[in-house]
Amino acid sequence: MDLSSINPVLLIASIMVSATPILLAAIGELVVEKSGVLNLGVEGMMITGAVVGFAVAVSNTSPGLGFVGAALAGALLSLPFALLTQYLMSNQVATGLGLMMVGLGLSSLIGKPYEGMKAPPFPKVEIPLLSDLPIFGRMLFSHDIMVYFSVALVVAVWAFLKYTRAGLILRAVGEAHDSAHALGYKVRHIRILAILFGGACAGLGGAYLSLVRVPQWTEGMTAGAGWIALAIVVFASWRPGRVAVGAYLFGGVSVLQLNLQAAGADVPVALLSASPYLITILVLVIISARGAHAAPASLGRPFHASH
Repeated sequence: MDLSSINPVLLIASIMVSATPILLAAIGELVVEKSGVLNLGVEGMMITGAVVGFAVAVSNTSPGLGFVGAALAGALLSLPFALLTQYLMSNQVATGLGLMMVGLGLSSLIGKPYEGMKAPPFPKVEIPLLSDLPIFGRMLFSHDIMVYFSVALVVAVWAFLKYTRAGLILRAVGEAHDSAHALGYKVRHIRILAILFGGACAGLGGAYLSLVRVPQWTEGMTAGAGWIALAIVVFASWRPGRVAVGAYLFGGVSVLQLNLQAAGADVPVALLSASPYLITILVLVIISARGAHAAPASLGRPFHASH
């Protein structure tokens, strides 16, 4: 096994890219679950975002427009879920699974004409001065705009939930929807907005896969990324900082196992391929076991306005 072929600087830079789609999807799902809604359709929204983002980007030779299209597609796909669960009181788990299957089928249909095409190039953004730093410049400050956006989004969601009145109301709706309703807050409206935000984030995560990470459209390319995003939210105890740790850990192990395969590691390929899922869940279970990790009290419970 030749480990000298693994460049640590490129390894860290690759981890940043690898973690971004899962981080975007997970931080969106965190907001949804903080409002008291469990949406298991993340995988479906991600893959729909991937195919719509790719189609828009290729048609307009603009990756930026592709990301906008992907966010809109993810939000639009989450709208039926929002209306069914919030107004028709359908079961959130069953509706979320239905949403996932619709997303997988829809993406397969839309993506057929785009198979084998290459995505238009998405330029890197060199941060002045910082990108010139030895080692760290290439590692952390020479990425595309979506990598920085995902990190900024984590910080923004953390600050929103912790320090703003709107964030406090969102958390109140997730913890005790009847009390929030009694205080005059529109529980359904707040939850629908949270669901649309989660859908848009999942769409962006999917588009990052098809426009930057791969960059082409392949059927089923999310390969369980939506489920990992869901698991990360739960095991990270619904905390934005821990969600970021989980996403980067998964991205890190994913990149490392590919490098180890390339270096000829004497480990079964199947075990290496499974290692990102196993290690991420194991570490997050250990983290969540050490601290308070209560789910939002109203998570998954339907809200009846007549209460």
